[in-house]
Amino acid sequence: MTRRPIDVDPRAPVLDLVVPVFNEEAGLERSVRRLHAHLRAGFPYPFRITVADNASTDATPRIAARLARELPEAEWLRLEEKGRGRALRAAWSRSSAPVVAYVDVDLSTELAALLPLVAPLISGHSDLAIGTRLVPGSRVVRGPKREFISRGYNTLLRSTLAVGFSDAQCGFKAVRRDVAERLVPLVRDEEWFFDTELLVIAERAGLRIHEVPVDWVDDPDSRVDLLATALADLRGIVRIGTALARGRLPSDGTRQGLLPQLLRFALVGAVSTVAHLLLYAALRPATGAQAAKALALLVCAVANTAANRRFAFGVRGRDGALRHQARGLLVFVLGLTLTSGALATLHLTAPDASPRTELAVLVAANLTATLLRFLLFRAWVFRKGAR
Repeated sequence: MTRRPIDVDPRAPVLDLVVPVFNEEAGLERSVRRLHAHLRAGFPYPFRITVADNASTDATPRIAARLARELPEAEWLRLEEKGRGRALRAAWSRSSAPVVAYVDVDLSTELAALLPLVAPLISGHSDLAIGTRLVPGSRVVRGPKREFISRGYNTLLRSTLAVGFSDAQCGFKAVRRDVAERLVPLVRDEEWFFDTELLVIAERAGLRIHEVPVDWVDDPDSRVDLLATALADLRGIVRIGTALARGRLPSDGTRQGLLPQLLRFALVGAVSTVAHLLLYAALRPATGAQAAKALALLVCAVANTAANRRFAFGVRGRDGALRHQARGLLVFVLGLTLTSGALATLHLTAPDASPRTELAVLVAANLTATLLRFLLFRAWVFRKGAR
């Protein structure tokens, strides 16, 4: 896709930076004035700051209105319903700036990253840009609970939706307005999943997403309900995954759908199982049962990784083949440990378990191990851009 540099008009804002807020009377003025001072001092293009107040019930609207009167580059927008996604949709849709962006009101992200975030969009290098806390070069200060949730969420995204971007929820993003006009109407979520859905649709459509490592310090006073947000995000992942499987999202035609990929993975697994049994039968007379089992498992694990690499996940060429095999063996060992451990645990906890119970445990463990292998193959072993 050919991207043209943005024509900069020195008389009009090039960047419209949205600050979505809900009941932020305590820190709103301090944050907006800090943001305004930073842009005035170091941002080389005309800008606008839009405070998008979504249904605040405290003094936030009065503070936002006063800031809009006092700061020539500031505006405010009032919505009567809550939702970060709803606020961004409204603010971006009414903007005339060629680049629209947003930043969380707590300014957890170091503002020095703002120009590197916007510059690739102005130059035509990228369509969207996101701050990321999960790549080398970023520096993050936050508690272990939030760190675990963030990394777990993004790992889940890569596993289930096969995305290439590293950090979906960092409150620091920018998009070219012509791109936003195409994408935002396709996004259904109005709250926290808005970011993720926007990025998934953009990536599926073949748009270029630029990532900027950021310095980020957690706001200890954040009032985000982590449990409610996590559950809403999980529902969003299921909804997007279903849409992908049914071909209901726009695509550039180069990405493989989840369902076809899973079917090819299952077919490779079935062929590998048959090959393992045949190889074991051929080797057993010469090597004995244990050696035949080990050799057959090793050979079929290598062959299975190679077949999945080519047929299930569409990776061609020799680049990264050894790395993929090494990771594939680790995944295989993890699955084998899971199935063997399940049976050993059963024997320890229920020594008198019936053969039917053993069979049920083995079936459940094998299904779990197979699903785990597929998710790890998709998210880690063959993930685009993985190193």
